[in-house]
Amino acid sequence: MHKAGFVNIVGKPNAGKSTLLNQLMGEKLAIVTQKAQTTRHRIFGIYNEDDLQIVFSDTPGVLDPKYGLQEKMMDLVKDSLQDADVFLYIVDVTDKGEQSEFLIEKLNKIPVPVLILLNKIDQTNQETLEKTATEWHERIPKAEILPISALNAFNTDIILPKLKDMLPENPPYYDKEMYTDRPERFFVNESIREKILLNYDKEIPYAVEVVTEQFKEKEGIIFIDSIIYVERDTQKGIIIGHKGEMIKKVGTEARIDLEKFFGKKIHLNLFVKVKKDWRKNDRDLKNFGYH
Repeated sequence: MHKAGFVNIVGKPNAGKSTLLNQLMGEKLAIVTQKAQTTRHRIFGIYNEDDLQIVFSDTPGVLDPKYGLQEKMMDLVKDSLQDADVFLYIVDVTDKGEQSEFLIEKLNKIPVPVLILLNKIDQTNQETLEKTATEWHERIPKAEILPISALNAFNTDIILPKLKDMLPENPPYYDKEMYTDRPERFFVNESIREKILLNYDKEIPYAVEVVTEQFKEKEGIIFIDSIIYVERDTQKGIIIGHKGEMIKKVGTEARIDLEKFFGKKIHLNLFVKVKKDWRKNDRDLKNFGYH
């Protein structure tokens, strides 16, 4: 008997969705930073055992969109509500803000199992945890609730067996050798974007998009050319930094990560170009893969 299905990971920005995906996959597929809106795309992580295939889908955090890019990100979240066999709803127990009524209402209506993961429990106490669990039990009565710490891998080992019980009997959807639906260039772009999120402040990381123009392997070395697009000339100057120091730092950090990811030596060239107000331009968004 073989089980297979789609498990969609949803929740607010910074709840720990990408950290959990990486933890469950045992592989760094999604970029993780302390900044909100780190995830912009829907990423499939394909987990395989002999008699099991789980297709995890990590989505952008649920937010109230302010511009074109964020609207496209929310479209991805809405799409993810159409096609799951199980939902993993991640809740940051330290988050005192409003929860998404839209998401709660949808999950109550959809006739598939929901597993609520109360994340970051290492940052709270027993009393708050019990109160939060009771609140969520009232919000989504059918859901099973599990306290976890995705970062510290606490209780994450019992998620896979629980999902296996919940999933239907199906043949695998993807080749068992695959661990993601994304091409290599996607991970190059995301790795560079992660380093920008970590190294720059304020609006800069959100005004950035990365496109890899060349990915070519020759004699065991991968040669990569990537363009960092920004919205204004001033941002271009900030990305490059004094005497090119900042962009060099980003390039070095991304190269180290990518060498680990691909298991090969990497030669990485970075270029910075301005594409004015691309986040508000439908054609630019489409060209960057936000359909």
